[in-house]
Amino acid sequence: MAMEGHATAEGTRRYRDRAVVGGLTHPGHFREGPEGLTLSSIGLGTYLGGHDAGTDALYLAAAKQTIAGGCNVIDSAINYRCQRSERVIGQALAEMIRDGICRRDEVLISTKGGFIPYDGAPPRDNYAYLQETFVMPGIIQTTDVVADCHCMTPRYLTHQLNASLTNLGLSCLDLYCLHNPEMQLEEVSQDEFMTRLRAAFETLEEAASQGKLRLYGTATWNGYRAKPGSGGHLSLEALVRLAEDVAGKDHHFKVVQLPYNIGMLEALGQQTQTLNGVKFSLLEAAKALGIYVMSSASILQGQLSRNLPAGLREVLGDGTDAQRSIQFVRSTPGLGTALVGMKRVEHVTDNLA
Repeated sequence: MAMEGHATAEGTRRYRDRAVVGGLTHPGHFREGPEGLTLSSIGLGTYLGGHDAGTDALYLAAAKQTIAGGCNVIDSAINYRCQRSERVIGQALAEMIRDGICRRDEVLISTKGGFIPYDGAPPRDNYAYLQETFVMPGIIQTTDVVADCHCMTPRYLTHQLNASLTNLGLSCLDLYCLHNPEMQLEEVSQDEFMTRLRAAFETLEEAASQGKLRLYGTATWNGYRAKPGSGGHLSLEALVRLAEDVAGKDHHFKVVQLPYNIGMLEALGQQTQTLNGVKFSLLEAAKALGIYVMSSASILQGQLSRNLPAGLREVLGDGTDAQRSIQFVRSTPGLGTALVGMKRVEHVTDNLA
C-alpha cells in the first residue's frame, strides 16, 4: 500500500529544528526552498553503481545515514540502476518512518522521467524489450523515441510517473523532473520541442491536480550550460513563461537541476540566460524567476573527491578533497542543494562532516 503524505513546510522545519538542536548540523545548512520547504544544502544522489543486491544494500544503508545525519533531500531517476535506486529509496524511507527516525512530511523525495528504463537488469535484446514493454502495450510509438532512449510524450510520462510512485511506495512525489529534455533537440526543431514541452507540462500540472506530485522541474546536463543559439540550449525564462501559460501564476514548475562543480562553472560564471533581453547567469536568472536550483555532479562522480591540485586545496581550506569540493558548491550564492552521489555509509559520514 502506498505511503500517504508529502514534504511540507511544517514538517521540513521540524526536521531542521531537530537536526540543529541535536547538534547534527549548523542552521546555515538549511535553505528556503519552494512552497516554504526547508531543504538541506546537501542531498543524496543515487546514480552510480551496479544493478545487484550488494549495491542495493549499500544504498539502503547510505540513504538511512543521510536522513539520520541531517540531510532531507534524496534524488533519483527511474532509469538509475534499472529502477533499483528508486526501490531502495522507498524501502529506506519506509523503514526509517517505521522506526521513528523521521516522518514522511520531513523529507523531499525527487525523481525523474524521460529515459527509457530497464527493469532490474539490462535486457539481452534492447529492441525486443522496448517493443514488448512499451510499444505493444500502446504506451509509446516508435516515432516518439529520440536517440533510441528518450521519450516525453504525455502517455509515457504518465506511465513513468505511476511506475516511480510504485517503486518508491509513495502516493505523492515531492518533485518530479523531466530528465534531460534537451535531448529532444537533437532530432526535432525548436518549435516542435516547445510543443512537446507544453504537452509534458500540461501532463505534470494534471498530475499535480490529482495529488500525484507537488512540484516539477527539469533535470538537465547541457541545456542550461549551453550558449544561447547553440543546438541544445534551454531558456529558463521561456520555460517559466510556458508553465505560466499552461497553468497561470500558480504553476508547479519550481526546480531545475544542472551540473555544477569546481570544473563545471557555467551556472555561475557564464551568462547563458536572458531575462527581458538582458544577459544573466543561470543562478541569477533562477533567483529572479523564483526557481530553486539543485546541482548534480557536485563532485563529478567522485573525480573531485581526490587528487585536487595543491593550490586549489589551499584556497578551499581544510578538509578532505570531497569536503572541499562539496563546500565550494554549497557555498555558491544562489545554489540551493548540492546533490552528491553516495552509496557507502563512510562516504556519507565524511561528506556531511
